Amino acid sequence: MINLSGKTALVTGSTRGIGKATAYRLSEAGAKVVVTGRSEDRAREVAKEISDSTGNEVFSVALDIGSKESIEEALKRVNEEVGGVDILVNNAGINRDTLFIRMKYEDWDEIIRVNLTGTFLITQLVVKGMLKKKWGRVINMSSVVAFIGNVGQANYSAAKAGLVGFTKTLAKELAPRNITVNAIAPGFIETDMTENLPEEIKQGFLNQIPMNRFGKSEDVANVVLFLASDLSSYITGEVIHVNGGLF
Repeated sequence: MINLSGKTALVTGSTRGIGKATAYRLSEAGAKVVVTGRSEDRAREVAKEISDSTGNEVFSVALDIGSKESIEEALKRVNEEVGGVDILVNNAGINRDTLFIRMKYEDWDEIIRVNLTGTFLITQLVVKGMLKKKWGRVINMSSVVAFIGNVGQANYSAAKAGLVGFTKTLAKELAPRNITVNAIAPGFIETDMTENLPEEIKQGFLNQIPMNRFGKSEDVANVVLFLASDLSSYITGEVIHVNGGLF
């Protein structure tokens, strides 16, 4: 059984979906988890829910990954109240889908700023503490669309592909200090973000998945748990695909 006792994990965008499932898994394994979300009330509510379920200490902090000021303030609080971060899961993200020819600059800029630049900003702050400890885990949430593309998601696909390059470069830079950096590329996972898609779109995806089912948030969270543990200590710079054979 994986034991993360003594480690502190911060999961961005962990008030729902994959992020929430990940926070649960890490807490179950004994990690001290920090739940984050744009709403402090919601983050506090989820933290209590997880703590009540696992019996372990769970903290919460408001964090808007698209705001440099919010990131800096959140990390200041985490360092003061929890004492730094050992495991960083960069999960937070948004989408603004539309065909490329209709895509406004704002649609492009916001996705890059939140999904890519936000990851850069928070990782740079967290890694400083990991370097001092000479131990750390950075896990970035990419997407299958970074590899196969998707109609209406030029901005989202570009940002998620950017995370792959970011992951591989950072892995090389941090490996000498015992810090691993890996990415996960989920396929079609049942979350709040995907449940509102039209049924014909969902069926179209399902027809392409050899396992003939959509993934669960827990399917991704299980891989995060592995990458956060010592079981993955010789794995860095990798992208693990969780997509039922879609790609």
